[in-house]
Amino acid sequence: MEIERLRTLLESVAQGALSVDDALTALRDLPYQNLEFARLDHHRALRKGFPEVVFCQGKTPEQVAAILSRLAQRGRVLATRASEAHYKAVQAVLPEAIYHAHARAITVGDAPVAPEQPYGVVVAAGTADIPVAEEAALTAQMMGVRVHTLYDVGVAGLHRLLEHLPLLHGAQAIAVVAGMEGALPSVVGGLVRCPVIAVPTSVGYGAHFGGLAPLLTMLNACAPGVCVVNIDNGFGAGYCLGLIVGQTRLEQS
Repeated sequence: MEIERLRTLLESVAQGALSVDDALTALRDLPYQNLEFARLDHHRALRKGFPEVVFCQGKTPEQVAAILSRLAQRGRVLATRASEAHYKAVQAVLPEAIYHAHARAITVGDAPVAPEQPYGVVVAAGTADIPVAEEAALTAQMMGVRVHTLYDVGVAGLHRLLEHLPLLHGAQAIAVVAGMEGALPSVVGGLVRCPVIAVPTSVGYGAHFGGLAPLLTMLNACAPGVCVVNIDNGFGAGYCLGLIVGQTRLEQS
C-alpha cells in the first residue's frame, strides 16, 4: 500500500467517512498477502517508498497475472523481464496494463509527474544495449524521476557523447549501460561530478564471457564516483538512479 493511499484511508477514518471495520478490512493483508506460490509484500511501499517490483522471468504467465492483479489493487505496478506471454495473461485481468517491449516490462498505473529538475540520465553505449537501458529508464520514471536518455554514444565514437556534455553536467546521477569492453562508464565518470551507475551487459563476442569482461572493467574503473550493478541489471541501476535523484529533490524542496 502506497503512502498516499494509506494517508487517505486514515484521514477517512478520522473524518468519520470510513468505519474502523472497513479500514481493518483494507489493512488486513498488511504486511503481506499469501498466495501460496508467492507472498506479496504490500508493506514495502511504506518501508522503501516504492511498491514491490515483480521479476517475471521464471514465473508462469498465470502466476504473474495473479500477482499483478493483487498488487494493482494497492497502487502502481512495475514488472520486469516480462515476455509477451506474461503480458497477454496480465492484460486479460488488467486491461489497463501497458507492455513496454524494449524494456521488457509491464506497468499498471501512471508514473508520478516528474519535475524538470532535478533529473537523471541513462546512457547506452550501443543500440544492442538499449533493452537494459530502457529497463533502467522506466524504473526511475515509475519512481517519479525525470529521465533523459542518450543512446549509441560508445567509445568507438566519443564525439557522439561529447556534444551532450551540458546534459550530462546538469544530471544528479547517470546510469551508463555498456557491453563489449565496458569502458564507457569510466569515460563518463571522468567528465562529470555526479554519481555514475555502471551497468555491464551480456552483449559481446566470445571473450566477453556474457558480460563478465565489462563487469570486471567497470569494477576496476579509474574514474572516482563509479559504482557497479550486476550484469544486465537495468532495474537495479534505475532504482539507484531514482533514489539519488529523488533524495536530491527532497533536499532542494
